[in-house]
Amino acid sequence: MTFNSGRRSSFKKMIVGGAAMGSLSSLDWKENLPNQQLKGNINHGVCAWSMRPLTLEELCANIKKVGVGAIDLIGPKNWEILKKYDIHCSMCNGAEIGIPDGFNDPKFHDQLEKNYTEVIPLVAKAGYKNIIAFSGNRRGMDDETGLKNCETGIKKILSLAEKNGVIVTMELLNSRVDHKDYMCDKSSWGIELCKRISSENFKLLFDIYHMQIDEGDIIRTIRNNHQYFGHYHTAGNPGRNDLDDKQEIYYPPIMQAIVDSGFKGYVSHEFIPKGEDKIAALGHAVQVCDV
Repeated sequence: MTFNSGRRSSFKKMIVGGAAMGSLSSLDWKENLPNQQLKGNINHGVCAWSMRPLTLEELCANIKKVGVGAIDLIGPKNWEILKKYDIHCSMCNGAEIGIPDGFNDPKFHDQLEKNYTEVIPLVAKAGYKNIIAFSGNRRGMDDETGLKNCETGIKKILSLAEKNGVIVTMELLNSRVDHKDYMCDKSSWGIELCKRISSENFKLLFDIYHMQIDEGDIIRTIRNNHQYFGHYHTAGNPGRNDLDDKQEIYYPPIMQAIVDSGFKGYVSHEFIPKGEDKIAALGHAVQVCDV
């Protein structure tokens, strides 16, 4: 999905106070953004790792100013920092082994079962809802074997997740650029796994950046399969940078498709800002996605 001149023009108008699209540093978030009324149709989160070198505490102290109320991929040892600033953890971590070593390989099942059994009750006790999971890399494994292994492994923790009201959320990641050999790299594969597990406590994290790389057709996929998506991530492609007019994904209609689906969860921004002012870049992304 590329920009034409009309789209570029309308996209630029979305910048607060008419700041130029190509100059995120000119966005004076400290003065302008707090006075802007967001439509409130999207619950915005952010991934802490992509906002480095800001510390978690610095991020917590500033994100509300630009309309963000949650942070992704934070584990139990850092939840107190979020609570200090009344920031929600929109996607918990701390139970996974790592992206390459996931539920598709039975040799990891015992360790994963132990980890998730320990962390899921902590997630619920803290008042959070989502915990991340990964399929793991293929390592020569075919799709069907991977599906069967993931189903077996996830069902070992599913009753505990259901009991605690926690959603185990497997992330869709591209295997073409960023995560070579990752198995859950197509929405169709993840959706098939959701159908086999058949529980509202297992869903997919639909990462728009990753799926643009590996399959495209983002809006149609969301419209047709939104019931399987429990969380969303954004980033510009190529480069995984700002949501500006130098990348190919046009976010407003994608966000509208998410809103139209009735989604009430979080859309978290996982892009790496090119400029020094990370909060300005985040505020810009919020404005772009405010539909």
